[in-house]
Amino acid sequence: MAGMRRLELAEALQLGPGWRHACHALLYAPDPGLLFGRIPLRYAVLMQMRFDGRLGFPGGFVDLRDHSLEDGLNRELDEELGEAAAAFRVERADYRSSHAGSRPRVVVHFYTKCLTLEQLTAVERGAPRARDHGLEVLGLVRVPLYTLRDGVGGLPAFLENTFIGNAREQLLEALQNLGLLEAGSFARLKISAPPP
Repeated sequence: MAGMRRLELAEALQLGPGWRHACHALLYAPDPGLLFGRIPLRYAVLMQMRFDGRLGFPGGFVDLRDHSLEDGLNRELDEELGEAAAAFRVERADYRSSHAGSRPRVVVHFYTKCLTLEQLTAVERGAPRARDHGLEVLGLVRVPLYTLRDGVGGLPAFLENTFIGNAREQLLEALQNLGLLEAGSFARLKISAPPP
């Protein structure tokens, strides 16, 4: 991930007091639906439109003096997604990666959480009533995990949006590592798969 170095979690937690920690979560659920009755959706993956017009994942800065990473992340999810976020909790077992940038001195911790489709749909329905809706978060979007016949519509077009920080790379890495795309999708999409 350009301009960022990958850290082990223990190493990231040992960084000095001049470092800030941010935690974000990719929420997803198996989705048996079909687009236009023929294109398998396979999974519903949530991202959000942020206040700055960029796509990212729910979450934000956490204070390690008062909380664990996961406590801080779950607080952020409650603020950004609303009361439906209380139906699940992101735990240390959901942790995926940490990346640090030198300027500003921020470590980004990334988590993925598998929900039921009912839980994910409840999050989508309840998000407009969340505390930060219309402020930090302008809305939720589902990532299209398919490519239309033109080779552009769907995921390739979605990836042309502007993402905050390394959110695009986090998305691609999670899609690959969790097996949320069909085998060979990265080659067909003409996007480079992130390193394992």
